[in-house]
Amino acid sequence: MESAFKKVLVANRGEIAIRITRACQELGMGTVALYSDDDKQSFYYRIADEAIHIPGTGARATYLNIEKVLAIAAETGCDAVHPGYGFLSENPDFVVACEASGIKFIGPTSACMKIVGNKAGIKQVMTEVGIPALPSIINETDPEKLKKLAAKMGFPVMVKPSFGGGGKGMRIVQAEAEIEDAIHYASSIGQSAFRNPEFYIEKFLERPRHIEVQILADGYGNVLAFGERECSIQRNHQKLIEETPSPALDKKLRARVVELAQKAAKTINYENAGTIEFLYQDGQFYFLEVNARIQVEHSVTELVTGIDLVKEQIRIAAGNKVPFRKDYISPRGWAIQCRINAEDPENNFMPCPGKITGYRSPGGLGVRVDTGIFMGYSIPVQYDSLLSKLSVWGRDRDEAVSRMRRVLSEYVILGVKTTMPLFRAVFREADFIEGKFDTRYIEKHIDGLNQEMKRIEREEKSHEEMLAAIFQAQPDDEASVPKQEMKREERASRKAPAVALAKTPETESRKKKRIAAITAAVTLAMQSDKRVHPQRRPTTKALDPWTLSSRLAHFHARLPGGAQRRLRKKTGA
Repeated sequence: MESAFKKVLVANRGEIAIRITRACQELGMGTVALYSDDDKQSFYYRIADEAIHIPGTGARATYLNIEKVLAIAAETGCDAVHPGYGFLSENPDFVVACEASGIKFIGPTSACMKIVGNKAGIKQVMTEVGIPALPSIINETDPEKLKKLAAKMGFPVMVKPSFGGGGKGMRIVQAEAEIEDAIHYASSIGQSAFRNPEFYIEKFLERPRHIEVQILADGYGNVLAFGERECSIQRNHQKLIEETPSPALDKKLRARVVELAQKAAKTINYENAGTIEFLYQDGQFYFLEVNARIQVEHSVTELVTGIDLVKEQIRIAAGNKVPFRKDYISPRGWAIQCRINAEDPENNFMPCPGKITGYRSPGGLGVRVDTGIFMGYSIPVQYDSLLSKLSVWGRDRDEAVSRMRRVLSEYVILGVKTTMPLFRAVFREADFIEGKFDTRYIEKHIDGLNQEMKRIEREEKSHEEMLAAIFQAQPDDEASVPKQEMKREERASRKAPAVALAKTPETESRKKKRIAAITAAVTLAMQSDKRVHPQRRPTTKALDPWTLSSRLAHFHARLPGGAQRRLRKKTGA
């Protein structure tokens, strides 16, 4: 019998909190959710078994407060905590505090977290075991020496904080004169966001692709790889579109990157779910970093493998082995994900918090939507702008691209600007459709994408207006009627002008009589259904009158035309 936790604290918010809560509930484990003052209106904590309010606003006073989070875990009797992604998910101090308090952190050990948390240091570890990494300048702080070393390495270079992630604090340097400003920027972001001002410089590739490998590793030395994900469509180092597998890799290259990822995980004794990330250019992979957590884009891997990665995280943390005998899971089909953010792509991606005035998610075969928003929800300004993760599966890339194009036209989010117009343009752009792109795709194509967004808005606005009318108009309003239906009605009225009949207002007594008649008819039907007729055998389950009438109508509809006429003749209908 496999080990399990009794109760798990979900130390996050939004769609990932919903994702973790669902996994725990399916495993039969209790859940405790947290919510700040900003999240009182949110949906995610309402599906947990328990929900605890953390007084305060903003992340630092609530979801990033280690003492408060662990105090709630202890008070509610949780024996494990799942951090999701972001917030405390890659904080070594939080992992140490969990271990000290006897609460299992669902993720890597504190020793492993400290190794992967140092982005500069882990590159040295990997190069020592033969895993390629980009040339870097580490442990040097003198500005003049840094300028000389960078010039020797060759511009452009990139300055990065040594700790943290998510693309924060990075800056490309094209010339020696720009280095000091980039160092100051990386150090200040590192101090404010990750509480460490250290930085490093590495060689910048002009046209790389961003390739990552999803792994699961247990405490018994088993490392399972799930294949690669392509994460090259990004803006300011923030991923926008992810897909698996990568259109750039063949079977040989795929085997190579999986081998490198497994070697990297074993080198640092990695445990639980994570991704080993690489840059790829001209047939060569360069180690980038380890993301020691579940990734935002994990759902595309689940779509092509059928394996619940969050459940496996929880099982491994409880002391179980990876439940697969092989070390590689081959994908079936193709999956793509778009991150729907509350940002205006036509206004330099300006954040757009506000109230959702209309919402309808798309559906159909191979469509998955992960979200915590709903109609009437107000998006807090204090947190990440991610609204929804829209994922699709197809038998191949062509089908997945076509399906994503279709569902983007169905998805309705009203009241705020989102990145959906950008994605509608991307999924019609020739280079993307052919898989010819790198990490600078958005930067290179932004002018053309802006023109395509405007064209789509201009030529296909009637379609969006028709969808928006569902939420913005009353049922009897003309605005709620699709334009093509209105035109049809106008043509009919021109052919045969209708005689306007005045409506007779229903009196109160007449209304009461009508309701009484309906009630009597329903009562009579219910009573007659309870009688068992001698000519028919009692069934184990009696049909209610509405089901019975539905079945008769269905039977009648299936009769061919001649049989229907004979039936009407016999019955006198």
